Amino acid sequence: KKIQIIWLIVLKNKQAVSLSLFELLSLCNMSDPWQECMDFCVEVTKRAGKVICEALQKDITVMQKSSPVDLVTETDQKVERLIISSIKEKYPTHSFIGEESVAAGAPSVLTDNPTWIIDPIDGTTNFVHRFPFVSVSIGFTVKKEIEFGIVYSCVEDKMYTARKGKGAFCNGDPIKVSGQEDISKSLVLTEMGFKEDPEHFKRMLANIRTILTIPVHGIRSPGSTAVNMCLVACGSADAYYHMGIHCWDMAGGAAVVSEAGGVIVDISGGPFDLMSRRLIVASSRAIAERIAKEITQFDV
Repeated sequence: KKIQIIWLIVLKNKQAVSLSLFELLSLCNMSDPWQECMDFCVEVTKRAGKVICEALQKDITVMQKSSPVDLVTETDQKVERLIISSIKEKYPTHSFIGEESVAAGAPSVLTDNPTWIIDPIDGTTNFVHRFPFVSVSIGFTVKKEIEFGIVYSCVEDKMYTARKGKGAFCNGDPIKVSGQEDISKSLVLTEMGFKEDPEHFKRMLANIRTILTIPVHGIRSPGSTAVNMCLVACGSADAYYHMGIHCWDMAGGAAVVSEAGGVIVDISGGPFDLMSRRLIVASSRAIAERIAKEITQFDV
């Protein structure tokens, strides 16, 4: 394609300087050094999603991690290697926190350094059963603050993106939370799974009963934290709460729901901590605070 030329008039030496469109855009982005990282991340995420979709057409080899329901597949590991190697080649000084890397012994420590927080397949159990809510989730932090997040629900072919201060999008279209403030008119998301600690299991079930009997319109469990957060972000659900997840589950979705106008708090109702392993996401502060008031916490 023919390169478009833009003429920029400058006073220096009283001369006109010609810049390509790419060069001009690069100058405009100098005040936003992380935009290039985000654009590159979108392309890598698309490649990762393609690998996942291709793997869904084949036999899936399943392995167990910490418990009978904590699963990992060869595709989880392959996709994480693809993402990290691609990004590391372009940004060798950046740091990484990846689910499978941590499972293999790497530290899960968030520093001020630019850091990529990666869940190669968020919803591995869904992937194993070919249940269609399977996502690649990547969050990018600088000085421990989330700069952007990308969640690709690859079976649905829905690419959620959010850049700090610039809004949230699904396949390029702006999204926003429902704005619902009445919890009795809300659809709430959570996840139900095996808990080795009997007391934790009892509290998880009790919390579900408590929320249902407020009452709310219903509870759903799609099986992917990142997808759950994006469903709140686009107004398809009004709240999501969970205890026992990790930073790689939350980082990408946290950017999306925040930029869509949602509220993210700790399960106690206090400030959200990306490394805390627990959160409430809601379309309004009123709903977030009501859920925090109603549910019983347990250590994770």
